[in-house]
Amino acid sequence: MSQAPVAVPASATLATAPRKAPARPSYEALRVFARNPGAMLGVLLLAVILAVTLFGPALMQADPFEIVSAPMDPPGGELWLGSDYLGRDVLTGMVYGGRATLLVGVVAAVLSMAIGVTVGALAGYYGGWVDETLMRITEFFQVLPALLFAMVLVTLFSPSLATIAVAIGVVSWTGTARLARGEFLRLKRREYVLAERVIGASNARIIWRVILPNALAPLIVSATLAIGTAILFEAGLSFLGLGDPNVMSWGLMIGSNRPYILAAWWAVTLPGAAIFVTVLAVSLIGDGLNDALNPNSRGRA
Repeated sequence: MSQAPVAVPASATLATAPRKAPARPSYEALRVFARNPGAMLGVLLLAVILAVTLFGPALMQADPFEIVSAPMDPPGGELWLGSDYLGRDVLTGMVYGGRATLLVGVVAAVLSMAIGVTVGALAGYYGGWVDETLMRITEFFQVLPALLFAMVLVTLFSPSLATIAVAIGVVSWTGTARLARGEFLRLKRREYVLAERVIGASNARIIWRVILPNALAPLIVSATLAIGTAILFEAGLSFLGLGDPNVMSWGLMIGSNRPYILAAWWAVTLPGAAIFVTVLAVSLIGDGLNDALNPNSRGRA
C-alpha cells in the first residue's frame, strides 16, 4: 500500500533554498554608473580631452606662441583651425592650452575641497561656538562677489597659474563647507561613532577616519562639479586679462582674441567650445556619480 506524499511547507522550501549573496555597494554603484548613458558620454568626452591635452604636446613638439602664418588666416588651409590675430596656430594653442586649463581646474578644486571639508567637518562635529564661528566666516565669504574677490587676489599677487588656482580655490569652498557640515551633523550621532567614543578614540580619528569616509559620497560629487566651476573661473579671469600671459590656456586664447571676434570668430569660438565640452563632460560625470552613490537610486536600478 503506497503512502501519500507528504506536503513540504513553502516556508521550509524557501529556508533551504540557496540565497544569492548581496552585491557589494561599490559594485552596485559601478553598475548604476555604467548604465547611465549621460555618465558614459561624459567619461568618453573627458577621456578624449585628457588624451589630447596630455599626449598632444609631446606629439606636436610646437610652440603655441610662435607666429606661423598671416594673422587671422581662416580654417581649412595649411592650418586646420586657422590662426589668431597674431598669426599663431589655433590648433596648437588649443592642444597646449587645455593642459593649463585642466591643471588650474583640478588644483583649484582640490584646494576648494580641502578648505570646505575641513571647515564643514569641524563645524558639524564640534558644534557650539566652533560651529557658530566657522559658519559666520563661511557666510562672509559666501556674500562676497566670488569673481571680483578672485580678481583682487590675482591682481595683488601677480597673475600666474599658481595664483589663479589659489584664488579660485579660496573663493569657491563655501558650498562644500555647508555640505560637509550637514553630513557631519547627520552622522556624528550614529552608533558606530558613539562606539568609537566609548573605546576612547580621539576626535581626530573620529572625524577623519570614521565619519569622513561615510560622508564621501556627496563630497565626491561636489568635487567633480567644483572642477567644472574652476575651469569656468579660469576662463573668466583670462577673458578679463588676468590670466598668465606666459602660459597658453583656453581662457587666454578667448581673452586675447576677443577684440577680433567678428573677423576671426574661430579663434574665440573653438576654445570656448572646448571649455563648454569639458565642463559638460565633468557635469555629466558628476550627475552619474550622484545617481550611483545615492542608495535610493541604486535601489531603483
